[in-house]
Amino acid sequence: MDVKPCGDTAVLLDLDEGDAQSTLAAVMNVHRQIHQLRLPGVIDIVPAAATVLITLDTALLTPQDAVRVFGELRVEGVSETRGTEVVIPVRYDGPDLATVAEATGLSVRGVVDKHSETQWLAAFGGFAPGFVYLVPARELWNVPRRSQPRAQIPTGAVGLAGEFSGVYPQSSPGGWQIIGTTQTPMWDVNRAQPSLIQPGDTVRFEATNA
Repeated sequence: MDVKPCGDTAVLLDLDEGDAQSTLAAVMNVHRQIHQLRLPGVIDIVPAAATVLITLDTALLTPQDAVRVFGELRVEGVSETRGTEVVIPVRYDGPDLATVAEATGLSVRGVVDKHSETQWLAAFGGFAPGFVYLVPARELWNVPRRSQPRAQIPTGAVGLAGEFSGVYPQSSPGGWQIIGTTQTPMWDVNRAQPSLIQPGDTVRFEATNA
């Protein structure tokens, strides 16, 4: 783990373990440890795919002291945090399937098979309520974003960008390559937990004609 100041009021923990599953486990375990410390001076803790950003009240905790404290956290040997498995039915009817096939050297059928056969790990949320960045458990592909983002992407659109996959929880602009759609709501304020997917969950996409 590499711990370094990030500007004057934050520190960044880099937890890249070389593969998505180990890295995500390290991020979630360190995130949990920082919460349990309840250190005065910690304002916010933001986990991402391979990093944890900690914003500080420097009157209580300086970046230099934070680097020392967080550098002592355990990374190796911690048990992996496992969430639940979420299955999302997808109609693979997206307008960018052919583009993704060309970029990856696969057939359209091959893109669908790879996407639906892959175990995806929920790394972190962002962009919009209910939008969760999913990484493949094993290295899969690197899909370029669209050169021209769309002004409107429909609710339930399933997209790819770089190593990530994700589902748009609501209609919005976006530059991801859209390969399908789902009717499963990603965000519902009437649920006890509004976001269907939580960091640490595993996600499986299931091809459907419905």
